[in-house]
Amino acid sequence: MLVRPQRKHGPKAEMNVVPYIDVMLVLLVIFMVTAPMLTLGVKIELPKVASEALTTDTRQQILTLSVKAEGGYYWNLGGELDTQHQTDSAVALDEMRAKVAQIVAERRDTQVYIRADKDAGYGSVVAAMAALQQGGVSNLGLVTEAPQ
Repeated sequence: MLVRPQRKHGPKAEMNVVPYIDVMLVLLVIFMVTAPMLTLGVKIELPKVASEALTTDTRQQILTLSVKAEGGYYWNLGGELDTQHQTDSAVALDEMRAKVAQIVAERRDTQVYIRADKDAGYGSVVAAMAALQQGGVSNLGLVTEAPQ
């Protein structure tokens, strides 16, 4: 008679997941360490383009608002875009908004151009744009320099 050998343990129908958990924890640690390094910043180089000046209405009043690197504001009011002279200035954003809103209220067709120092923060330029919008400015442009 043929005798079958007796097994102590029968076949198991379950999968051993311990190695998969170990691999998952290692990957989790790797992603947790590398993720903050990936979001620090992205270096980009903006394209330099030569653009033509926009035609403006000579009857229109033009206000050129300049944003300083320190956060102050000054502007020139006239019939043309002038970045060299200064009509008035303001240290605080609320003061600038009030004065420019008064100028725009007198003449609704006033064209406002913003020019910012290259070291001025993006936040201060956007804050100036938001303040101008709250002050009633509806016609806004940005002044740049042509690449050399």
